[in-house]
Amino acid sequence: MTPAALADLVRSVAADVLSSRGLDAGVLPDVVTVERPRNPAHGDYATNLALQVAKEVGLAPRELAEALAEQLGGSHGLDSVEVAGPGFLNLRLAADAQGAIVAEVIGEAERYGTGDALAGRTINLEFVSANPTGPIHLGGARWAAAGDALGRILAAQGASVTREYYFNDAGAQIDRFVRSLIAAAQGEPAPEDGYAGAYISDIAGEVLRKRPDALSLPADERHELFRGTGVRLMFDEIKNSLHKFGTDFDVYFHEDSLHSSGAVTAAVRRLTNSDKLYFAEGAWWLRSTEFGDDKDRVVIKSDGTPAYIAGDLAYLLDKRGRGFDLCIYMLGADHHGYIARLKAAAAAFGDDPGVVEVLIGQMVNLVSHGQPMRMSKRAGTVVTLDDLVDAVGVDAGRYAMVRSSVDSALDIDLDLLRKRTNENPVFYVQYAHARLSSVLRNAEDLGLRADRNDEVDYGLLSHEREGELIRTLGEFREVVATAAALREPHRVARYLESLASAYHKFYDSCRILPQGDEQPGAIHTARLRLCAATRQVLANGLGLLGVTAPERM
Repeated sequence: MTPAALADLVRSVAADVLSSRGLDAGVLPDVVTVERPRNPAHGDYATNLALQVAKEVGLAPRELAEALAEQLGGSHGLDSVEVAGPGFLNLRLAADAQGAIVAEVIGEAERYGTGDALAGRTINLEFVSANPTGPIHLGGARWAAAGDALGRILAAQGASVTREYYFNDAGAQIDRFVRSLIAAAQGEPAPEDGYAGAYISDIAGEVLRKRPDALSLPADERHELFRGTGVRLMFDEIKNSLHKFGTDFDVYFHEDSLHSSGAVTAAVRRLTNSDKLYFAEGAWWLRSTEFGDDKDRVVIKSDGTPAYIAGDLAYLLDKRGRGFDLCIYMLGADHHGYIARLKAAAAAFGDDPGVVEVLIGQMVNLVSHGQPMRMSKRAGTVVTLDDLVDAVGVDAGRYAMVRSSVDSALDIDLDLLRKRTNENPVFYVQYAHARLSSVLRNAEDLGLRADRNDEVDYGLLSHEREGELIRTLGEFREVVATAAALREPHRVARYLESLASAYHKFYDSCRILPQGDEQPGAIHTARLRLCAATRQVLANGLGLLGVTAPERM
């Protein structure tokens, strides 16, 4: 019996108990909360339903809890029901009912953990979107891992997800990048406000290789040549780095297209007739303070040129015009003001501000031997995504980036990620999958297969460690649903570590395969199925994070 099935059972029984007493069953929540207590002595699951609704129906919580316990006591799948404290219910499942979770996992295979909570939603998920003026740094690497994982998790809940990279190929930062390339091509130091690092010289050299006469061109032509070729080369490198990291996008949207197509002008013209835009001090301002911003924002400057936010306004309109009913922006720590700004933009167009969600990620620091690593040989000033991959590999890099909530700063211990021990979280989880694969291979050598449709007596899985492992398997669907609802992919990583722990404890306590002259029996078959289910859930969870599930390590 899964937690969801148990919650449905408790609610159904509660409705019967209330109705039989002439009380309003409408006070019951749509979904009853059943949770695993921290202390196993308090049962397999517990619910505080009686405490939630007793007052509304005029009963003492414990009186209602006792009535629920009496009715639930005869239910199939429950071994015992106890009332605790002021009205908690502690529930213990029968072993065969717990075993049904194993059968469910094996039956659904790769689909186990998916749901339909977001079915019908069309989501634009924009992440990374780093300026094409240098390699992806660790902050971008964090979004590459977390954003890609979030996209997979949202899709697992039925959403249609478009992963989008906003290519900032317009504005002052591009001009500084181009001037830096030209200076490098001329053998001069970078401009004071420009970009440095070996990558600038590399790209400048590639432009000269393609066009040996580049430096002899008139200034405007030279600038456009270095701009077009240099930005393309830099962005090709960025896309290649992301691809090697396992992160690809469905759409690469060019900011410059919003200006060249007239979309920015059209968006601003539309807003001038809105009460969300007003004219003051010679400029046009967005009323973003109405949505929590610390000040209203200039959209059109006093000289008549559009401010940066004007492009954001046109970009939001473009996304909505493409049919997305939810636009999620994953932005860096210095973009906190964009939450109110983008919601104000939606409202200014007469849209629901709820169509915009902004997730803010915090900084990442790489540490080695207890000291921060600040220098990249190639970038000159920062540690890059490529540096991370070269140091620890894709799997360790992705997992490290995604296992903590993105709204907290992250220190990544390079030495830890290089270890092939249980101290290293990604190794710990992957090793559990590899260990399970080894068990299943050894079983095949003995003529035992976990994928046969033999009758299995799951009631034999009554050991404490078996029950703990099965109940952990049963939580996976809810973990994925919660990770999607809260936009928190780290919940999947932390769950996988709990599952790996439960498996390792089970492995140490319960003999899975027959030893010596012992003949295979029903208990071996049941435990082998439990192993197969555990391996499946580990693989499904790692897949949601974009991390491989190795069969050998």
